[in-house]
This record gives sequence, structure tokens and C-alpha cells, in this order.
Amino acid sequence: MATLTQPGTPRAVKRSGATTESLRIEVASQWQLMWWKFRKHRLAMPSAIVLLLLYLSAVFCEFLAPWATTTTNKDYVAAPPQAIHLFHEGRFVPHVYGYKLERHPESFKRYWSIDKEVIVPFGLFVRGDAYKLWGLFPGEIHLFGPRTRDEPFFLLGTGTLGRDILSRIIYGSRVSLTVGLVGIVITFFIGILLGGASGLMGGWVDTVIQRGIEVIMSIPHIPLWLALAAVVPLDWTPLQVYFMISVILALLNWTGLARVVRGKFLALREEEYVLAAQMDGVGWMRLVTRHMLPSFYSHIIASLTLAIPGMILAETALSFLGLGLRPPIVSWGVMLQETQHVVAIADRPWVLFPASAIFITVLAFNFFGDGLRDAADPYST
Repeated sequence: MATLTQPGTPRAVKRSGATTESLRIEVASQWQLMWWKFRKHRLAMPSAIVLLLLYLSAVFCEFLAPWATTTTNKDYVAAPPQAIHLFHEGRFVPHVYGYKLERHPESFKRYWSIDKEVIVPFGLFVRGDAYKLWGLFPGEIHLFGPRTRDEPFFLLGTGTLGRDILSRIIYGSRVSLTVGLVGIVITFFIGILLGGASGLMGGWVDTVIQRGIEVIMSIPHIPLWLALAAVVPLDWTPLQVYFMISVILALLNWTGLARVVRGKFLALREEEYVLAAQMDGVGWMRLVTRHMLPSFYSHIIASLTLAIPGMILAETALSFLGLGLRPPIVSWGVMLQETQHVVAIADRPWVLFPASAIFITVLAFNFFGDGLRDAADPYST
């Protein structure tokens, strides 16, 4: 004879909890399902935090950087990185050691060494180089830095002109991280517009757009970069060059998105709800924006997220080759121009730190995009 389970037994509680969870999933929106699954991705969540910190550093770079990008320390040219020490003689005194210039006994080559007899204390919210936050609000308070301005404080060393590499990396994040966003906006607009028109209209419109995409994809990128960069006037301001590079990157990267959108539209235009909207007299623009695009927004977001690191790498390559951004603009690619000589890397390997920033950013974007792509199908296991 079957035994009835009382409402207060563990089995009933478990079944009730399962029912509650099922109802919660059934009534959840698509974005809620995506978020719940995205949180379970072990690498996507930490990557999202890393990207958030990187973009916060780009927004508040003037406040975070201990030195200005134009500050040169002629007494500490090509100085090596300094390590942080928290205690001195049993007391909590955050500090770094100073430098001393020595000469090699055999090669007579001059080099920097750490002088442990010189203590350089540093702190939080110290006064330093004057700046204008976002070009609007003047200030001179920095998150961290030396307590005395004349003391050496270079956690990642200095370059050939005695400029702090850490500060320039922080400032360079504003350009290197946002050039991808500007390019993504242009890529999003062109890819959705042409891809949607190609998939929805078909016929000669589809043929012309697809042949144009094939022509663009068949052109080698480096010669095309050379040609487009050559038309940029030398007397342009850094801001004009910045937007020109963004446009160049967007013109080279919209083709992949357009083909994805075209394939989705070819499948969706035969769906019953799309045919019903057409029979109801819905206009072309409303049909695309209100009925077709929302059905694969998540896939578009994941694709664009994975495209941002490609644009960051493209800007870095252009600037490294001298075809993109130029000084006095500070970007990670511009900073890597100093590594074009093998001697510089051999004598000052710390000039490669901007490459580490690029590596971390691209890796975080890839993990973040991978998590979004998995979350785009929230019903998958």
C-alpha cells in the first residue's frame, strides 16, 4: 500500500522547491535567463569584473595615474620597476627603494640598481601633477603616489624619455579601450542595415550586397590599412585621427556581422509571426526593429563583444607600425613603438608592459564573450 507523504516531510519540501524553481524559470524573461546562466560561467564573471575595472581606470585615468603623461624625469631615464614594500624597521610604512646609477666593471656600461638605503614612502590621495578630469574639472589629487614629488616612484619603470610607464598605460587605456567601442557602433549600424536588407529583401539587393562583402573580405588588410592611413592628413588633430582610425576599423569589420544578420533574416522571414506582421501592413523598419531583431539580440551582443578585442588588436597593430595613432596621443599601440628595436627590449624589457595590458584585456573580452554566447541560449544544458 502506497505511503502518503505529509506536507511537512523533506520529500514534499524538495518537490515544492523544484516546483517553485520551475515556475521561476517559466515566468522569467529572456534577459533574466541569460543573466542566471551567465553567472554560472566560471571565467566570464571574473572577466566581467576585470573589464569593469579596466573601463573605470579609463574613465578616471587622470586621478588614478601617479604622473601625467608628459612628465619627464630626466634624472631617471630608463629606470627599472620598483617593488612595493609595506614594512620598514618593524613599522607599517608603504615605500619603495630609490635608485643609484652604477657602471659595469668590464663593459663600463651604465645601469640602474636599487638603493635600499633610500626609502621613498608613498600613500593614498596625495598631491601630484595638476590635471583636468575629463578636460573639465581641475585637480591635483592622485589615488596613490610619492609623498614628495621629486622622489622617484615608478612601479613599472620609465621609458627612454624618463616618463612613467604605469601612468602612460593607465592613460592609454582610455584610447585603446574606447576605439573598439566607437568602431563597434559603426560596425553595428552598417552590419545590421546591410545584412538585414540583404536577408529580408533578397533578389538583386542580396546579390549586390553579398558580392560587395566578398570583395571587401578578399582584400588583404595590411595593404588596405596602408592605403587608408596614407590619406589621413598630417595636420589633423589627435581627435580627428582617432575617429578616422575608428572608421577604418569599422569599415573592415562589418562584413562578418552582416553575414550573420543575413542568415538570421533568411530564416526568420518565413516564420509565422513575421508573415502575420507583413500581412498586417507593418512597415519594413518596424518589422526589422520590433519583430525580427529582438529574437536574436543576444547573439548579436555576443558577436560584437567578441569583435571588440579584434579592433583593439587592429588599433595596436596600426599604431605600432606608425600608420594609426601618433604621439602625443597615448595608446598601448603607440607605447609599443618603443619596442621596435631589439636593443631596447634587451636593455629595458619593462617597455613590454603595455603588451601585457593588451593581453589581459583581449583575454578578458574573449572569456566574457564566451560567457555571453553560452548565456544566449539559456535553455541549453
